[in-house]
Amino acid sequence: MPAQTIAPDSAAVAHRLRPVLLQLARQLRREVHPLGVTGAQVSVLAAVRNAPGCGVRELAAREGMSAPAMSRLVRRLERAGFLARTPGPGGDRRRVGLEITPEAERVLRLVRSRRTAWLSARLGRLDADELARVDAALPALAALLEDAE
Repeated sequence: MPAQTIAPDSAAVAHRLRPVLLQLARQLRREVHPLGVTGAQVSVLAAVRNAPGCGVRELAAREGMSAPAMSRLVRRLERAGFLARTPGPGGDRRRVGLEITPEAERVLRLVRSRRTAWLSARLGRLDADELARVDAALPALAALLEDAE
């Protein structure tokens, strides 16, 4: 008689998956430190790159931060030469948008490169079956993010 497979309980999988994802995220965030930026700064720069012209309040809402905290972060990024403020439509000075600078684009490329290299090196340690299982799990993991916002 064949052995019966019991599907894992979602809470049990979540209990095992959560610390692994947290450690992966933490390590990937550490990869940006040699570039002189923080994970939060990279997140904000990427958000502005994906929504050029967005305002500070909109950016704060997207990133789940208070508007005053986002204003401070934007000012630091502006002083570092990573963000530029642009006038609103028709030159409206009351509505200021944000755009990343070429230097920020360069840093974002380096961040992506460093993070990919770190992850690729770790994945390279897996045997072919383990790597195939990780690859096969990607669509299910991506589905966890659908409607997350």
